[in-house]
Amino acid sequence: MNHADIQTLIARSPLLRQLQNLQETSWFNPQTTTLAEALPYVGLSQADVEDAHARLARFAPWLKEAFPETAAAGGIIESDLVAIPAMQRRLAAQFSQPISGRLWLKKDSHLPISGSIKARGGIYEVLTHAEKLALQAGLLTIDDDYSRLLSTECRQFFSQYSIAVGSTGNLGLSIGIASARIGFKVTVHMSADAREWKKARLRSHGVTVVEYAEDYGVAVEQGRRAAEADPNCFFIDDENSRTLFLGYAVAGQRLKAQFIQQGISVDEAHPLFVYLPCGVGGGPGGVAFGLKLAFGDHVHCFFAEPTHSPCMLLGVYTGLHDEISVQELGIDNITAADGLAVGRASGFVGRAMQRLLDGLYTLDDQTMYNLLGMLAQEEDICLEPSALAGMAGPQRVCASQEYHQLQGLTPQQLENATHVVWATGGGMVPEAEMTQYLSKGQL
Repeated sequence: MNHADIQTLIARSPLLRQLQNLQETSWFNPQTTTLAEALPYVGLSQADVEDAHARLARFAPWLKEAFPETAAAGGIIESDLVAIPAMQRRLAAQFSQPISGRLWLKKDSHLPISGSIKARGGIYEVLTHAEKLALQAGLLTIDDDYSRLLSTECRQFFSQYSIAVGSTGNLGLSIGIASARIGFKVTVHMSADAREWKKARLRSHGVTVVEYAEDYGVAVEQGRRAAEADPNCFFIDDENSRTLFLGYAVAGQRLKAQFIQQGISVDEAHPLFVYLPCGVGGGPGGVAFGLKLAFGDHVHCFFAEPTHSPCMLLGVYTGLHDEISVQELGIDNITAADGLAVGRASGFVGRAMQRLLDGLYTLDDQTMYNLLGMLAQEEDICLEPSALAGMAGPQRVCASQEYHQLQGLTPQQLENATHVVWATGGGMVPEAEMTQYLSKGQL
């Protein structure tokens, strides 16, 4: 967009001035609709998610042997759901805003293999590609024990093929580690804000890491270009991949099962609110879609972004999606929340989810560091900064009369509510790095 178009857009969209000024901002979506009405815009269905469940079940024997840390769960990659009552009290005191209902943490931050939410989508897409190649080559049938893919014959077969991805860090880790274990050659194109320890861990698994001085968008574009030059190279596209999206969507039914174990009800009288950190959008979009399929219109999903990288809020609020970037508003896209440092949102996710999101909000880096320190103090749980983005949501939802009216929520419903903050990464952060994060909290 040219400068004049941007100025016209700002004049008729007052929230954009807040984004330009890097203010912490909340936007509650007036266009939310029912799941039934929104499904055609997503272009995916319950059957697609069930297919993803079935594929992950087929790969469970392989995962159990390839990654022994998944053995206790039978080769299923899943995270714990934990109540955080001390943090709930701390948040209420810190923000002078009681949080009604109960607050829980979904610890995708501690998923096996790569220690982040990306272990869901990234590994699922690698497995989907490997299955397709092996079936086509006659190395496998869907009735086989998939642990046979660990054989020397299969690993030699996969070594003819390569995988490429552009990443700020966590997606690259999940795809790099899983691809290398199958036998693929793999290249991860890393943006300037990627952490050194993530690059080092990838290289330790035999992954080629290509570094760029620019941001995520450049890393993705260069990765895509390199893959196009090699017919045996498969590019995993975080901006547009429906396969990645489905890998994340499996989380909905998994959370529902955990709720049953915990005796948590979700219905009209007991609403569920879920807060998801958002970068380009694939992870939170897929999880939110899976949650909607699992809980219907009784779940309310929010995306959380850094003030310096509000790409999804910008895209959904203006309706321009991937046709506008934060840089066009003069926002620098530089944030401590490296996994969320994305200037242009996924057009696929924005358009698919715009009618299913209750809102989006931003928070600054210092708020994330403060929340990180509070969670460590109160619950002895350590996350990376981006994973705390969701923690600012419950008090904003509980405080907003505008939002309650928009959704027709009563005080009794809010009193019966369940709040889930989705922790997206941090379980594998080196101790020295975590110490640095903790030192930045102003508590």
